[in-house]
Order: sequence, then structure tokens, then C-alpha cells
Amino acid sequence: AYAQFHWGVVPWAFYALPTVPIAYSLYVRKTPFLRISTASEGALSTPERQQWWSPLIDTLVIIGIIGGAGTSIGLGVPLVAEFFGELTGIESGMTLNFAVLAVWTLIFGTSVYRGLRGGIRRLADINIFLAVFVVVFVLLTGPTVFILSLTVNSFGLVLNNFLHMSFWLDPIEQRGFPEAWTIFYWAWWIAYAPLMGLFFGRISRGRTIRRVVLGIIGWGSLGTLSFMAVCGAYALHLESEGILAVTQILQDRGQEAAVVAIIATLPFSTIAILVFTVLSFIFLATTLDSVAYVLASITTRNLRGDVEPARMNRLCWAFALAFIAVGLLLAGGLDALRASSVVTALPLIPVLGLLALSLVRWLRTNESID
Repeated sequence: AYAQFHWGVVPWAFYALPTVPIAYSLYVRKTPFLRISTASEGALSTPERQQWWSPLIDTLVIIGIIGGAGTSIGLGVPLVAEFFGELTGIESGMTLNFAVLAVWTLIFGTSVYRGLRGGIRRLADINIFLAVFVVVFVLLTGPTVFILSLTVNSFGLVLNNFLHMSFWLDPIEQRGFPEAWTIFYWAWWIAYAPLMGLFFGRISRGRTIRRVVLGIIGWGSLGTLSFMAVCGAYALHLESEGILAVTQILQDRGQEAAVVAIIATLPFSTIAILVFTVLSFIFLATTLDSVAYVLASITTRNLRGDVEPARMNRLCWAFALAFIAVGLLLAGGLDALRASSVVTALPLIPVLGLLALSLVRWLRTNESID
């Protein structure tokens, strides 16, 4: 149930929050610049406040996005390296991690250089196809009835206990679960919220607010819930039936080894591992080239929303993200990644509040902009 809770409606609600004021600013008020600070101008009512606060807001957004992307890199690179090691027999370690990161940088750097249409969109199309294929494959070749039953049961538990799960901090027993996972996930989603808001906001031309919100929360939640529910139920089936000691592998060898061991139990295991390797590789590549693209847009002075940032700016951010990833890999440890997300996300909470206030004021005044 917690997988559906953490990866379901909540993150996409975080993403929808900045999307609406950004899209409203860009396409209703006809503001030419694609920035969080520009979408916050409704809350910063005077030009003096806007001049003082706008650079600070954009700086906090950049730091938050880098923190969220750093967590993705720190979690994703070792997983792909473990997949690759399983396929080739090469022992996974720091050298293999750096090799994976180098290839990753080349791919998403090329994608960013080619621009939004030529690079990101093609990778995203491949990504969606592979993700749907994986979900259908695991559902049909695994214990289908068990997966569907557990998915429905878990969804019901989330609906019934949503408020309790959202506010539970375990103050009595203090086992650390909410801090280690729920708060970490909330921080991770908040760190990504400006990025997703800018990305979704740019492609929201011609859509109503209702359609934008329902599209983000509805389709986004459906995608992540389907993937987590099917794959999570399959892993639980292996553990409960004694087919694979998932918990023991997780404790002894880590989460990457546990994921690979789970996938290795599927039919056509080598092909399945190869597909998961490509899927994981492209998933992070599309995320990171979007990060580089948005960071380049924010840091370009007076960039209009309908104009792409300079290629060299995009490439610089792509390589900067790679260097940040090297530092995180050397630091190592899930605790460091959690701390990175939490620390960089905290300053973004008031920024999201400013965006919401800005939208409310614009809607109340119902401005008519030529």
C-alpha cells in the first residue's frame, strides 16, 4: 500500500500545483518568460518586490532541481550498473558506475543539444512504449490474479487510510519509517515540482485549467501506480511463496541486487533484464535532459517561453549534472541522497505557496490581457 501511496496521486498533485500558474502566466497573461519567478508575480504585487525576490526565487528553484536530479542519479546509476553487470558478468562497483554515467551523459547531452522536439520527445516515446510493455509482460507472465487482487486491496487501503498515512510520524515507537521514506519522498517530489511545472506549463497551450490538472494527476498517477503496483505485487509474491528471499537479498546485498534478482525470476530472464536495463537507462536520461533543458531556460536572461535556450548552455548544464553525480557516487549511501532531497526541497515550500497565491489573485481579478 505504501508504494501506491508514495508514488500515486501525491507527487502528481505537487507537479500540478506550479503547472497551472506557470501556464496561466505564459498563455493567458501573455508573459513572454518561462520562469517560476515570473509566475509568482501575482503574489509579489509591487515592482520593487518583484525585482528583489525574483532572483532569489529562481536561485532556490535551481538548487532544488539540482538536488532532486542528484537523488535520481545517485539511485539510478548503481541500478543500471547492476543490470549491466548481470548481463555481462562484470563485477559491479565504482568503475562500472562511472562508465554507466559517462554513457548516460553522452546520451542525454546529445538529446539536450538536439532540443526539445528532436531529443527529449523521441526518448520519451521510446520510454512510454517500454514501460507499458514491462507492465503488461509482468502482469501476464506472473501471478496475474494475485497481482490484480493485491493491487485492488492496496488501493483500498490507501483510500481508507490516506490522511493517517499522510500525517503519521510514529512519535511513540520512533522506528524511523516516516522520516526515512514518506518525508524523503515528499521532499523529492517537491524538489522536482518546479521542473515538472515548467515542463508541463510549456506544453499546456490551448488547454483549460481543469484539463491540465486532471491530465497531470490522472494520467500521471495511472502510469506510476500501474508500474509500482504490478512490479511490487510480483516481488511480494516471490517472497511470500518462498520462491526468492527478497528481504534477505535486500539486507545482504542492497536494493540494486534485490531488483536484479526479482527480474531474473521472470520468463526469458536475460531478455527481461535487458529490457529493464534499457528502460532504466532511458528513464533517467529523459529526466536529466529535461533537467538540463529547464536549467538552461531559467539561467538564460530574458528568454521567451517560445524560444529554446542556447545549445551550449544546455550542454554546460548536462555536464554539470554529470560532475554532481560523480560527487554523489563518491559520497555514497542512501542517507546522503535522502538528505540532499530534504535540504534542497525545504526552501521550495514557500515558493510553491507563492505560486498558489499568485494564481488565486490572478483568477480573482480575472484580468483581461491583450
